[in-house]
Amino acid sequence: MVPEARFARVSSGLAPVSAGWFVVNTRNAAWVSHEHFGGVCIFESDEFVLRDRPDLSEYVKPMAGFTIRVVPPGNPAAFYHAESVEEDFLVLAGRCLLIVEDEQRQLEAWDFVHCPPCTAHTFVNNGEAACVILATGNRRDDLSREYPTSALARRHGATSGSEETSGGGESSASRGDRSRGQWRVERPPHWEQLPWAQDG
Repeated sequence: MVPEARFARVSSGLAPVSAGWFVVNTRNAAWVSHEHFGGVCIFESDEFVLRDRPDLSEYVKPMAGFTIRVVPPGNPAAFYHAESVEEDFLVLAGRCLLIVEDEQRQLEAWDFVHCPPCTAHTFVNNGEAACVILATGNRRDDLSREYPTSALARRHGATSGSEETSGGGESSASRGDRSRGQWRVERPPHWEQLPWAQDG
């Protein structure tokens, strides 16, 4: 039988710290936050979320990763980039502009986006409220990320200034997005306005 995972408290919520199945509500899960990119819920946990808990030695990173991103109005979810793994996205609330392969598409709640490996993309919240996006992808340690040049992404403030570079093995929340501000293990601003906060 597959065991149930054990959870531990980190500074922004609960994180699984052993292998196994689990259930956790979004409002109780661990979060990271960035002044420019917004908040990210890290359901399966990662090294960044656990960095203040050196006592937790059982953690094994799962291969599949699911996150929820909360993108503030006027801001990108991440720098324009392409990863070596497949990624999928579902807009749950709000609206945003998808920049993909130097083209743009307007998205709203329940629009789904599939990005095969090496598809350059990002999302920019062009609405008046937080945009909430469910994201999934492979969390391999050998993942690589490229930052292609894009005038379109630059116009929307979604480039890092260090384009055409690559890197791998970083946190699912923080890799590639370090040039503006700093990621913190905490809930995003305006928490009380988010849908899962209403009951908690």
